[in-house]
Amino acid sequence: MKQNKNLRCRMLRGSGCCLLLLALYSAGAYALESDGDQPIIIDSNTATYDDVKATSTYTGNVISIQGSIRVNSDKLVVYFIDGEADKMVFTGNLAKFKQTPNEGDQDITGEALTGEYYPKKNLLILIDKATVWQGSGAYSSDLIEYDLKTSLVKAGEKESAGKRVHVVLQPKAKEQPAAKGDGK
Repeated sequence: MKQNKNLRCRMLRGSGCCLLLLALYSAGAYALESDGDQPIIIDSNTATYDDVKATSTYTGNVISIQGSIRVNSDKLVVYFIDGEADKMVFTGNLAKFKQTPNEGDQDITGEALTGEYYPKKNLLILIDKATVWQGSGAYSSDLIEYDLKTSLVKAGEKESAGKRVHVVLQPKAKEQPAAKGDGK
C-alpha cells in the first residue's frame, strides 16, 4: 500500500507536466477502444490521500483525463479497491465532461451537479440537472447514464413517472440551392 501511496504522490507533483503531454498526445489520438486502458491523469489545486479509507480527494479546478474522456469539476473523490480506481465521484457548479466517441465524430459533452464514473465498467452516471449533447441533439433529466464504450445514453428513472426527460432533436440544415447566374 505504501508503494501505491508514494506513486500517487509522485504523480500529483508532476501532474501539470503529464497533463500537458497527455493533452498534446490525445489531440491526434481518439482511440475510444483504448480509453479504458489509458491512465487517469488528475490535476487540481489540492490533493489528499486517505490510506485507511482508500480514497483520494481533489479540490479546486479539478481536471481528470483518461484517453479521450475529460472531466472538469470543483471536487473529485476517487475510491480505490486493491490499489485501482473503482469509482470516481465528481461534483461542482455543473461539472462538465467531454468524450470523442470515434475519430471524426462530434464530441459528446455533458454536465451535472454530480457525476459518478466507474472506469472498469466504462459507465458515467450524471445526477441532478444533467444534460448530454451530441451535435444538435440534447438529453436533459435528473438522471442520465452514459455507457462510454457503446455511446449509449439512458435518461430518466424507471420508478418515477413524475420526473420527465427532455429531448431536443434538431433537423439537419437544408442545403441552399446554388445561386443561378444572371444569364449573361
